[in-house]
Formats: sequence, C-alpha cells, structure tokens
Amino acid sequence: MLKRLTIKNVALIDRAEIEFSEGLNVLTGETGAGKSVILDSIDFVLGAKADKGMVRSGEAACLVQAEFSVSDETKAILEEYDIEPEESILISRKLTSDGKGTLKVNGVTVTASMLRRITALLVDVHGQSEHFFLLKESNQLRMLDSIAGEEVAKRKETVRTLLAARKELLQEISKLGGDEGERNRRIDVLRYQIEEIERVSPKEGEEEELRALQTRCRNAERILEGLSAARDGLMSDGGGTDAVRSARRALNSILKYEPKCEALSERLDAAAGELEDIAATIEDLLSETDVDEREAERIEARLDELKAIKKKYGATYAEVMAFLSRAKEECELLSDSEARLEELSKQLESTENKLFAACVRLTEARQKAAEVFTAQVVGELRSLAIPSARFEVQFDAYSREDIGKATSEGMGGLRFLFSANAGEPLKELGKIISGGEMSRFMLAVKASCSSAGGIGTYIFDEIDAGIGGKTARAVAEKFAKISRSVQLIAVTHLARIASFAEKEFLIEKHEEDGKTFTRIREVRDEARLGELARLIGGEGEEVTAYARTLLAEAAAYKKSL
Repeated sequence: MLKRLTIKNVALIDRAEIEFSEGLNVLTGETGAGKSVILDSIDFVLGAKADKGMVRSGEAACLVQAEFSVSDETKAILEEYDIEPEESILISRKLTSDGKGTLKVNGVTVTASMLRRITALLVDVHGQSEHFFLLKESNQLRMLDSIAGEEVAKRKETVRTLLAARKELLQEISKLGGDEGERNRRIDVLRYQIEEIERVSPKEGEEEELRALQTRCRNAERILEGLSAARDGLMSDGGGTDAVRSARRALNSILKYEPKCEALSERLDAAAGELEDIAATIEDLLSETDVDEREAERIEARLDELKAIKKKYGATYAEVMAFLSRAKEECELLSDSEARLEELSKQLESTENKLFAACVRLTEARQKAAEVFTAQVVGELRSLAIPSARFEVQFDAYSREDIGKATSEGMGGLRFLFSANAGEPLKELGKIISGGEMSRFMLAVKASCSSAGGIGTYIFDEIDAGIGGKTARAVAEKFAKISRSVQLIAVTHLARIASFAEKEFLIEKHEEDGKTFTRIREVRDEARLGELARLIGGEGEEVTAYARTLLAEAAAYKKSL
C-alpha cells in the first residue's frame, strides 16, 4: 500500500507530504483546487511519461517520492535488479524544467521500464483517462484465475506438466528426423556431407604445407635465378672456392718462415671443403627445382577443395573432423530410428490427447467460475446506478487441431464483454465503456473479489460523478467493504462517501505574496465536520448535525462488516 507521498514543486504545490492509512482515504476540495495534481504526481512517480510542464513555474525541478509497503512478488523483482528488498520501498523521481530526469528505488538508479515493472502491482488508477488494468485480456484471464482459486490452479499445473512432456517428445522426435519423409531427406543430406568430406579426405597440417608449396611454385623462376647465381659465385673460375684455395696455397708457401700460418691454412682448407659442399647442395636444389605448371595447378585445385570443405563444415581441420563425426553418429541414429520414432509418435499422440483434455477441463473450470463472477458483478453494477448492466466472459473456441497453440495458460483466450445500456450489444470492455462506467465496473469487481489482480492500492478519480442518494450510499458501502482487504484512495465530491474514510484530506488553493499555492491537510474532528458540511452544501447546526449522522452511520456500517 501507499504509505507516504511527498511532492515538491509540482504545478501549484510547492511542498506537500501526505501519510495515507490502510483502508479508505478520500481527497476532497473545490473543483480546480489541485486534486488531479496529486493523482498526476502518483502516476509520475510510478513511471508515467514525464511532462516538464508539471514543474512549478519559476522552479528548476520537481520531485515526487512515494513510500510503499510491498508484496513478496515485488520483492522478487527488486532482487532481480540487485535492489535490497525490504518491507517497504522508497521511489523517488525528479524532473528538471529542461526535461531531464532521474528515477531511483531505495537509492538505486533505475530505468523507466524497470520502474514500471517494479510498480506493476502497487497501484492501479481508475479515472476518466487512465490506463485500466482490466483492459488487457491477459489481465482479465489473470483476474478470473485468481477468482477461480485452487481448482483452476491444479488444472493449470496439469497443463504445464503435459506441455513439458510434449516438448521433450518433440525434441526427441526432432533428433530422429521427424516423419519418415523428413528422416529420409535428412539421411540423404548427411550421407552426401559424409561422402564429400571423406572424398576430399583432409589431413591435419596439409593446407599449411600446400601453401608453402604454392609459394615455391609461384616463385620458381626467382629461386632458380638465385640458386644459379650462388652456384656460379662459388664454382666459376675465380669464384669463391678458387679464391679460398689460392689463399691456402699462398699461406703454405710461407709456413717455413711463419709457423703460425699453419693453423690459418688448415682453417682455409676446411672452408674450401665447406664451400664445395654448399656448392654441391645448391647444384642438387637446382636439379630439383623446376617450373612445373601442372604441379602448380594440382596445388591450386587441392587448396580449393580444402577451402570449400572448410566453408561448409568448419573453419579448421578439427572442426571439419568434428562435423564428420557428428554427421556419422546422426546418420547411424536416423538409419536405425524407425522403430523408436514409431514409439515416440504414439507417445506424442497420447500426450497431446491428454493435453487437449486437460485444456478443456481448465476452460470448463474457468467457465464455471465466470458464471458466478459475472452474476455477482452484474448485481453490484445494478446497485451502482447501472440498472441495465450486462457482463459476460467470452471464451474463444478451439479444437484438437489447435494443440500446437497450447501454452501454460491452456488453449483459447477470453475477454470481458460489457453493455451498460438496454438494447446495446455486448462489446469488449475497452471499446465501449466510459470513464465513469469503468470506475463503477472496477468497484463492482472489487466488491465481488477483493483480491482481484493482486493490486495493493486502487485509486478512484471522481467515481461519484452523476450519482447521489441511494447510489452514493451503495458506492460508499462498497468502498468500505473493499477497503478491508486493499487500500483505496478516492477523489470525491459526496459527503456520504467522504464520511466512510479512515482519513480525509482537504485540498485548497491559497494566494500568498501574489503567488498561488495548493495546500493539502488532513481534516479531523471539527474540521472534518466542517468539510462534510461544505460537501453537503449548507451551513448551520442542521447541516453539522447531518454530517455527524453520516459519520455515525458510516462507523456503524464498518463495524458490522
């Protein structure tokens, strides 16, 4: 429930702090005093689209803070966002005059979408231009299931179990290739892939070797030129080998004069031998090196084969081999799968028959709950000045052939249909219902099921428009009944409804130093009697006495609940 609302610099409100109570809270005041500003502030802090025009004139920014007690479901969402879940949360939203804003939950910055998810079950506002919880068909289904209770919950669990079993069977059948035609097509594909890889028969490291050979072939002429030049430099007349041997002979001629030259002579002899060996090796390379265009073409073709295989089956040799292994396993499995597939197909048909039957039983349970629910709501609506009201829950038809559309919610959707006037056909809720009718419709729903939708706080904006007398009393009594289980905040102009409140807040406009301000204060005791008298529309002891009577009657009715 909403425990505390703090508003700073929103429209005509410079600062206001409202502490709400459990049960029914009412907001009263003259038209234009600023009651809608409070509702807009609640919408704003819950994540509604921000309008920088709401910032009070002359101020740099506005701020709205709301403290809520929260359910376990909301706490679970907070944990998902790494926000410490506590018994209450503080939502803070700031907007500057240039349109920039911040959103925080318990001091942690959040996005607008995160905030809307967190606050989804906190407040639902019902007024002339609000988004209504029940206009979504998914929420209509959710509400009906909450009303139906344990019976529907058990049948939904059965549907979920059978859905899981069906999913497992479909996955296993898919592994076996589906029906016979699909399986044979898959086997043909696998065999082609296996044969293609085995025909090419790639080898580890082969591509690197071929790349090296390709480079050698492409540069064969340059290699020949280089080898020839090196051989000639060593072996030609006056080349390197001749020069070394000439140097050795020169040293040998002076050995008897300089004994130290003997070691140098030996080294030159060894160098000459090494140069002759190098020259022989170069000669061998020259004889092996040839510009063979057919070999180059063979290498190119082989590289193209390997490239094509890698493009289809894996970027590396290991990936291609892994693909081949998997393909062989799958092909073997599919080739021997006919008996297993037949068995699984029978299991699938049996499971789908059970699933369809479970969905039918789920729909029947919902239809049974809908009959009771709609009758109760119609009864409530007729006491709320909609005497010709009709309300039905329409269920979509489905058949066994639609089993593929089954979800954890069963099969077929539903929608609420409503007609407020005699002679008018039933239509979908969001297409024909007016704001005032929607407020009374929700009031009737809440009177029929106090926990519908799981919302913790409901706000009704001027639900009393156009009613009075007995209808006003009926609305007030329904407020009292509903507020025993959920918090209600209502904007009203009727003393009868205001008299049933646990807390009443008066919204007034004042002028100070040439500026207009909206003030919000709780009215108690004599001040409350005065406000009830104003709502009644009179002055004097008789009006005050009537106000006391209203409070006494309200207290007596609430005590009787």
